[in-house]
Amino acid sequence: MMNVGAFSLEAVSVALAGLLAWLVPRFLPWRYPPDQRKAAANLVFEAFWIGLLAARLKYVWHWWPDYVDTPRSILAIGDGGFHWRAGLLIALACVWWRTRGAHGLRRPVLGGIAVGMMAWGLAQGPLLLMNRAPPTLPNLALSTLDAKPVTLKGYIGQPLVVNLWATWCPPCQREMPMLERAQHDYPEVTFLMINQGEDAQAVGSFLGWERLRFRHVLLDPFSRTGQELGARGLPTTLFFDAGGQLVQSHMGELTAARLRDIAQQHFTHRSAVNTAQD
Repeated sequence: MMNVGAFSLEAVSVALAGLLAWLVPRFLPWRYPPDQRKAAANLVFEAFWIGLLAARLKYVWHWWPDYVDTPRSILAIGDGGFHWRAGLLIALACVWWRTRGAHGLRRPVLGGIAVGMMAWGLAQGPLLLMNRAPPTLPNLALSTLDAKPVTLKGYIGQPLVVNLWATWCPPCQREMPMLERAQHDYPEVTFLMINQGEDAQAVGSFLGWERLRFRHVLLDPFSRTGQELGARGLPTTLFFDAGGQLVQSHMGELTAARLRDIAQQHFTHRSAVNTAQD
């Protein structure tokens, strides 16, 4: 999934659909008086935020073992962790409950929600088309910390998580201990830490000071990997299948729960989750 800023396109499409759902009862010329249209729009707004909160809480509950170790990450909604179906059901339940004594509001409110849902559904087509033609792992020549030349294509053959980072980037620093643990939780996946724009001395000193031990650290002094893959900021984490095809991307700090979710979707259905929860 591609991102707009720190948010996935899916989350952005939901937000735009919610805005449209609010606009329908608020500004379109319904046969209802202005105060009733305003009340209907306010109810849509309320239901949207309650549904969004429910969608987040359902996701956090599902991946609770990963969130409980780092409670701060529960608030990191940029990780894209939402259970949209649960959110929609709770939003509709909220509308039903709030209009039980004001049935006249139900039609404009449900009309707005229906338009928003249709807009969201129509947005899924372009998103699917965008995800059907993802970039592949570029054939770039980089180097290890000890100046050994390597090519990215050489890592094709097993699932690959590519993390683009820099020592000066605070979100990069925060997520790196989690990524270090993840390379042990997922032995079938290669975690490739590609530094953007710095030299071996700066990178080696940083890793040593932070006591981080990664199996695969590469130097990209001209940030060509980010340019080739369209990364618009740091950190960016990209997930490639064994054939070198991009299957998911995430810009911004990645949480352990979101990483596990993506890994289960694309890489493994084996015992990694159970191992982490024991």
